[in-house]
Amino acid sequence: MSNFLGIDTSNYTTSVALYNSETKEVKQSKILLNVKDGEKGLRQSTVVFEHLKQLPIVLGNLLETSPKLDGVGVSIKPRNVENSYMPCFLCGEKFADSISIVNNIPVYKTSHQIGHMLAALYSADKLEYINQSVIMFHVSGGTTECLLCEPDKEDIYKFKLIASSLDLKAGQLIDRVGVMLGLKFPCGAELELLAKQSKSEFNIKPTIKGMDCCLSGVENICEKKLKAGDNKADIAKYCLTYVSKTIEIMAALAVEKFSNKPIIFAGGVMSNKLIKSNLIKRFPASYFASPEFSCDNAVGTAIYASLINSRGNL
Repeated sequence: MSNFLGIDTSNYTTSVALYNSETKEVKQSKILLNVKDGEKGLRQSTVVFEHLKQLPIVLGNLLETSPKLDGVGVSIKPRNVENSYMPCFLCGEKFADSISIVNNIPVYKTSHQIGHMLAALYSADKLEYINQSVIMFHVSGGTTECLLCEPDKEDIYKFKLIASSLDLKAGQLIDRVGVMLGLKFPCGAELELLAKQSKSEFNIKPTIKGMDCCLSGVENICEKKLKAGDNKADIAKYCLTYVSKTIEIMAALAVEKFSNKPIIFAGGVMSNKLIKSNLIKRFPASYFASPEFSCDNAVGTAIYASLINSRGNL
């Protein structure tokens, strides 16, 4: 049996996963970080403290049968670019280092973004795409990016930024509007449920500059709608429809520029069914992770460890 442990300590979730490279089965254990009602996030010092408390719990839940581990993969930074750093990822890195030493197994370090990509490919049953060029949308609380992904021997993929949000990220917008409407942070799932209650339709014209987008104005529009007494369900649907239309236009521009390459949609925002259904209609050659593999998770880092390990053993 070849078992690889994955660890991811993001701004939202303490997550560990186990990937069996022979059966291709995965197991996950994760806990959302606790955010008090009305707050829009946590300070990094609090995030680090929460991860340190929660990592032994999620590891204990996952490894209760004490499987033999062949390697451990961990996200140590948000993206594979220079100066990409957040203290929260140090928690996972140091736990991975310790597990590596105690078990005398290799540790494979990568980025949170690579983890999202591999988790999405696994969920879509398209791991073979690591051998070809694809387009990836990583849309979450910290990132709204369109990336050209080229196969790479050392990192699985090299990412080239095609387009991004020039201000607010899509997940930030969703969380801010959700908190404005009285929902609990992170607000994606509750905002989607609220939006389903709306029967309204909206003619959205997103702000696109070149291939980039701007989203900060949407928060102001939603605030004005709320003060004017608009229905909260309508405001929720307006917000999500705006995000959906924005990504649709950015994706169309990317597909036109890069000759109809397959598109992988990853990140927590991409688990939204309203957004997903709109994009699938427009882009049949697109692939989405299921919700448990869309939101922050360690499955991708476990798969990363397995892939790098197998390349080293060739």
